[in-house]
Amino acid sequence: MPNHVCVVRPERGRWLRVLVNLVLRIAMKWRHGLKLDIAVLRRRLGRMNRYAARKALGVRREPAACTEFAAEWLTPGDCTSGRVLLYFHGGAFVARSPDLYAAMVAPWCRALNARALMVDYRLAPEHPYPAGIDDCHRAYRWLLDQDIAPENIVIAGDSAGGNLALAILLRAKNEGAPLPSCAVLLSPFLDLTLSGDSMLANARRDPLFTLAFGVGIRRFYAEPFELLNPEVSPLFGDFAGLPPMLIQVGSSEVLLDDATRAAAQARANGVDVELEIWERQPHVFQAITALPQAHAAAQNILGFVRTHAAWADRDTA
Repeated sequence: MPNHVCVVRPERGRWLRVLVNLVLRIAMKWRHGLKLDIAVLRRRLGRMNRYAARKALGVRREPAACTEFAAEWLTPGDCTSGRVLLYFHGGAFVARSPDLYAAMVAPWCRALNARALMVDYRLAPEHPYPAGIDDCHRAYRWLLDQDIAPENIVIAGDSAGGNLALAILLRAKNEGAPLPSCAVLLSPFLDLTLSGDSMLANARRDPLFTLAFGVGIRRFYAEPFELLNPEVSPLFGDFAGLPPMLIQVGSSEVLLDDATRAAAQARANGVDVELEIWERQPHVFQAITALPQAHAAAQNILGFVRTHAAWADRDTA
C-alpha cells in the first residue's frame, strides 16, 4: 500500500511567496491572540472574500435544495451530476469566506467534471460544537440519501474544515455508514489541545498564526473537557478503515505537526495516505491563486482524486 511523504521545494514564484508571507505577517499575524475579537476577524476575512468575488469562476452557483443544513452547489456547465466534491471551508470555526473558496474549488470542479457541495455549517461562538459537525454530517448523509454513490463522493476541507472532514469520516465509520472514495485535507487543524511541537518550533516562521491564536480561538468552539474528543480533535481518533487521504501543509506552519502526526497515524493503521509538505508556503496557500504553488498543488489534488475516485476526465457515466 503506497504511503508517500513528499517535501515540495518549488523553483518558481519564490519572491511572490516571500511577498505574500510578508503581507500576511503584517496584516494578520500579530493581531491574533488571546483577546481575539470575532467581529474584527470576520471583517478581515470579509475583505479577502470581496477580492475573490471578482473572479470569473466558470460554474453556476446556487443554493442546495436541503432543509436540514445550508449549502451551495458549484456546478460546471458540463459535468457528471453523480460526482460530488463535498467541501468544508476553513475560518477557525468562527468565520466564512464563500467567494474565496468558490474561487479555489471551481477550477477543480471543471477539471474533474464534477459538482461541489460547499457546506455553510453553523459557526461558533453562536453555535459551538457539535453544531458545525452535525451540519457537515447531515450534508454527507443527504448526499447518500440523494442516491449519490459513496465511491463518487470526495470529502475535502481546509484548516477547521479539514478538522470537520476527518471528524465526519470518523463519525461515518463509527456508525457503519459507507465511506467516500477519498479525502483531501489542506493545512488541517486536527489537534485542539495544541500539543504539536510545531506550535512552538514554527511560532516565528508561520506568517499567519500563533499559539496564542489557537488558545484564543478554541474556547469559542469547544469546552476544555471536549478537547480530547475525536470529534473535536480528530487526530486522536481511530483511523483504521478510513479511505485514502491526501494532506497538504506548509513547512513553516504552526499546524505542521497536525498534518505529520495524522499522516503517521493513518499509515500505522493501514490507511493509504500521501503527505505533501510545501516549503515555506502559508496556511491554505492553495486559496491564494496568484501563487504558482497553488496551481501546482491543485494539480496534485486532481491527480489524487482521479486515482482514488476513478473519475476519468470526460467520463459521462
